[in-house]
Amino acid sequence: MKKLFLFLLLPLTYCFSACEGPIGPQGAPGQNGDNGVNILGSVFELEGDFTADNDFAFGFDFPPDEIEVFESDVVLVYILWDVGEDSNGEALPIWRLIPQTVFLENGSFQYNYDHTFLDVNIFLDGFYDFTTLGAEWTQAQLFRVVILPADFINPNARIKVDYSNYDKVISTFKLDDTHVKKY
Repeated sequence: MKKLFLFLLLPLTYCFSACEGPIGPQGAPGQNGDNGVNILGSVFELEGDFTADNDFAFGFDFPPDEIEVFESDVVLVYILWDVGEDSNGEALPIWRLIPQTVFLENGSFQYNYDHTFLDVNIFLDGFYDFTTLGAEWTQAQLFRVVILPADFINPNARIKVDYSNYDKVISTFKLDDTHVKKY
């Protein structure tokens, strides 16, 4: 029996061993990308006011010469919720993924958004009289928009990330947010 086992094992070992041979020629170089078009992930900031004049919403068209967004890309929007302090006393922004619900004494509302591959629209949503909201909820609201190409979000990828955690998204996808462009 041992001899039969060895007899069967020898061909299997041969089949699964690595083959070595000459290395093929170098392929042709690829084309250079277009200047100024970002096909990697990108991060930028928007500041806006929610007023009755703009129906408590504001939009932003992605500048095609700076940011290229495809229909399959993922667009995430975070609101600056608060500013804390790190151990050195430096300001530490606290970003929350929207939609983000706010509970007040008279009810609740949401910061929400929708997007196409051409633009993003940020708005207040809910059954609430937005005209009664204080300026801290409606004026000079700061948002970070993160665009992740579909290649990053491949459902077969092994990367698991909590998209509600801004810092984890930035570090996982190696995005540079040290010099975020403000629009």
